[in-house]
Amino acid sequence: MSRKDTMKEFSRIHNIDISQLKSKEYFEHIFNIVQITDVQINDFINSKYQEERATRIGNQDYLVDQLTRLQYFDWGGSFGNSLEKNIVNNYVKRIQSYDAINDEIEGSLLTSLRGYTLNSWYNHWTSILIEDLFKDHETVLPTVGLVKKIDFFINDIPFDLKVTYFPEQLLADKLKAVGYGNELTMLKGICRKLKIFIPNDIKDKALKLHLYNKITEDQRQEAKDFITALKTHKKNIIAEAEANPTELKKWLYENQGEARFDASNRFFLVLTDETDMTNSWKLKRNLVFLREKITEHLTSLSMDMSSLETEFYWKLDQKTYNCKSDILFLKYSE
Repeated sequence: MSRKDTMKEFSRIHNIDISQLKSKEYFEHIFNIVQITDVQINDFINSKYQEERATRIGNQDYLVDQLTRLQYFDWGGSFGNSLEKNIVNNYVKRIQSYDAINDEIEGSLLTSLRGYTLNSWYNHWTSILIEDLFKDHETVLPTVGLVKKIDFFINDIPFDLKVTYFPEQLLADKLKAVGYGNELTMLKGICRKLKIFIPNDIKDKALKLHLYNKITEDQRQEAKDFITALKTHKKNIIAEAEANPTELKKWLYENQGEARFDASNRFFLVLTDETDMTNSWKLKRNLVFLREKITEHLTSLSMDMSSLETEFYWKLDQKTYNCKSDILFLKYSE
């Protein structure tokens, strides 16, 4: 609420004279007025949110319809947060031929840019929709406008909402720990056994999904048993993390991207489509499912402060950080 225009509006509503003050003095002056209660402040914040929400809710069905048109969630290459750096290193500095770089622009680079842009667009708008599902709940206090690293407050605790999926690397490590081994190796093994063709022109990450889809579509019992066993292993790993979420919360902090590192309080929303985990990204636009589960969680929420305390080690600066974090697992199954 510390922004100049917001303070002016609040003062006007509550007949507070700030005409003789500098704008940087507004917040302290209003804060020290004993007659101004938390209820009045919260009511004002909620009214400001309702103004913002009214402009979005009328457009919500249209937005969800547009998001549903994205059929494939494919980044088209690993640009991460360094799009310009990757273009310079992998195209500008590597290619000398004018014709060759034009071919790359029209081919692989265009594909990568399209995938990067579409996925970023999808993540941006679904995040706004999901934030509103939290902010609509009576126990949640929204922020006024955009506030860095804070999306809302629950029981007066500020949280930055992070919508994510169970990390692939952690899942791979857990599969090895339970004796399953490397997932790609296991996929290749069943493919050789069933004489399913394994291409050699696809990178490992894409190949894993490609072989998984081929085995899933195979109607032989051995293929069905393999997929069932793999799904069961993954479900058990995620269920264990749900029962004991401390390790996962710590892992998510310690493995965040370097460019966006911070130790702010976070509320992790972990989405899993148990029928097909490769489709978990689609849950971000399933507002009916999300609203029901998020509302149910917030209505019954009793925050155990000790369970929110999170400590993690950031290897790049070799420091230990302390913050508060919560986590909600939303699992979709038919």
